[in-house]
Amino acid sequence: MKKFLPLLLSVALLLLTLAGCTQNINSNSSSQSVPSSQAQSTLPASSQTGAQSSQSESSQPVASDNQWQEDSPQNHGMDAQILQNLHQALLQTDIHSMVIIKDGVLVDEFYNEGYDENSVFRLNSCSKSFTSALGGIALEEGLIPSLDESIGTYFPQILGTEKEAITIRHLLEHKSGLEWHEWTRNGESFFELNQAENWVDYVLSKPLVATPGTQFTYTTGGTHLLAAILQQVVPGTLMEYATEHLFAPMGMDSVHWREDPQGILDGGNGIEMTARDAAKFGQLFLDDGQWKGQQLVPSAWVEESTTAQEIRDGNGGSYGYQWWRRTFGTGDYDTFFAMGAMGQFIFVTPSLNMVTVFTSNTSQFFPYPYFTDYVLEACM
Repeated sequence: MKKFLPLLLSVALLLLTLAGCTQNINSNSSSQSVPSSQAQSTLPASSQTGAQSSQSESSQPVASDNQWQEDSPQNHGMDAQILQNLHQALLQTDIHSMVIIKDGVLVDEFYNEGYDENSVFRLNSCSKSFTSALGGIALEEGLIPSLDESIGTYFPQILGTEKEAITIRHLLEHKSGLEWHEWTRNGESFFELNQAENWVDYVLSKPLVATPGTQFTYTTGGTHLLAAILQQVVPGTLMEYATEHLFAPMGMDSVHWREDPQGILDGGNGIEMTARDAAKFGQLFLDDGQWKGQQLVPSAWVEESTTAQEIRDGNGGSYGYQWWRRTFGTGDYDTFFAMGAMGQFIFVTPSLNMVTVFTSNTSQFFPYPYFTDYVLEACM
């Protein structure tokens, strides 16, 4: 028995050690689990009503985990109660997230059930505004000589045809003259583009039905041609260029951007990111292309691309270079914005020094009344 005693003691010690490890693992797991079934409706702590609010309203903004400072809406001229009412209203909708940046700080955000500040959202046609920004940077760097250059320079297959008259400016303004059905025939051109083996060839194969520069036809395929042109002129890949000039300097580390079968970024529809990172892009344009003192997008391009080049009626408003523009609310607040299908918006309202982001799975203009009747009305 004596010769087995050391072995028995060793086995007992091992069993006790394993039991302790199991207890630690279970304890850590339970302390880190967060229920996903509860919607997150958050204001900065200082925006809550009652004693907590009065105690913290005078506090300085605090830095958030992903480079946004946070402060109470009251400190920036916004009614916190209206924003709380907004949160309650949004709980009954398919709006997934909302972020408000006022005076350069995060004053309010909301996430519906199953989403939070780390959730990545597909922004659909908001991608077009990012592609436009990259075009402005490339133009400033001399990689593109002129907006009035023929796209035949980059797509020799159209040289000697009427399509040679299409310029880069025409693509930016959706005035290529190519036949395109995105708002007609149930969007057949858009869906065929996404199923094509070669997206660029598909777009260039469309017949010319109007003189380039004369007729506005919303054409995601045209924006994809812009991405294909940029892919040819920038060093490395377009994603590397975008990361170097936009995403890395702004700390937008959540960005994903899908590619077509040839490896060209889906310039018209394919970008994804968190709502907070989308707000950074809006803030960049609110600040004339500067981020923390660094000029990332030429200020002249910010002005030109967000100016209405095509005056239009309807919910979307007028159009610049891949940006929309119109007034909102009872105060007729002039706002330019990136807009994506199913209710994706990056609203920039210069007179209020404010950026508002919505991500959704709704009908196109469903977020409008929540922006006008709550966000804008909360601005005192």
